[in-house]
Amino acid sequence: MQATRIAVIGHVEHVTLGRFDGLIESGAVVHLSDSRFVPAGGGGIAFAQICRSDAEIHLFTAVGSDEAGRAVEGCIRAHGDRVHVHVAKRDVEHPRVVVVVDRDGRRTIFVTREPLHPAATDPLPWSILADCDAVYFTGTDPGTLRLARAARLLVVSARRNAVLQAAAVAPDVIVGSVEDPRENRELAAYDPAPGALVLTDGPRAIRVFRGGGVAMVDAPPAPERVVGDYGAGDSFAAALTFFLAHGLAVEEACRHAGPFGCAVLGGLDPLEMQGRLR
Repeated sequence: MQATRIAVIGHVEHVTLGRFDGLIESGAVVHLSDSRFVPAGGGGIAFAQICRSDAEIHLFTAVGSDEAGRAVEGCIRAHGDRVHVHVAKRDVEHPRVVVVVDRDGRRTIFVTREPLHPAATDPLPWSILADCDAVYFTGTDPGTLRLARAARLLVVSARRNAVLQAAAVAPDVIVGSVEDPRENRELAAYDPAPGALVLTDGPRAIRVFRGGGVAMVDAPPAPERVVGDYGAGDSFAAALTFFLAHGLAVEEACRHAGPFGCAVLGGLDPLEMQGRLR
């Protein structure tokens, strides 16, 4: 496949990720094991996954002015020449998030403040989006979503329904999860309607909804043991965007993207487990 140009619009949070095998009870002191800093969140994980490809990548995000913001910016800029990071600076503390993974591999996310997102009014090179083969959008500003629509393909996280309604934009694909209450809306809930709605369902078949009905795409075999599920959905969404950008039909793109979401389940840190996109 020839190199493509893909953009990600969204947040990158300062995440402290660790494991706790017990139950979190009132009054307890919780000690995380294997804890580490990860530049993650929906935009950060999707960006990291697409960076594991030969695509030309553009990240549009925002960072705070404190130590956490500087740490995040330093990490997202530490890539090769084909990765371009466009950052809006905010004179506030950067959001810190704690993610705890339990003995069953399920994550619980503690958010200290709302994520930082870029806005259409920020002096960033938004004109690049019109030349992109695909954009993955998980932002919160309707103006940036309208700008993203200029790309050949637009993929939007299902958790951004409010932004979709405000922008009155019809993406090519909306992607979400049956298991996430923020994302499991029916196709009829979106106005204007996307070209397709993709919903993952853990180890069960991926559902692709269109106006004419639903197609089922077999999910990849689940690992014998889930070590951690943090970032699996965002890695799948990023891989889906990559394969759509290369001209695959939605069902075939889902089939190719499934293993990239599944790969994350084999470890604690999604950025260490993501596969190489080809």
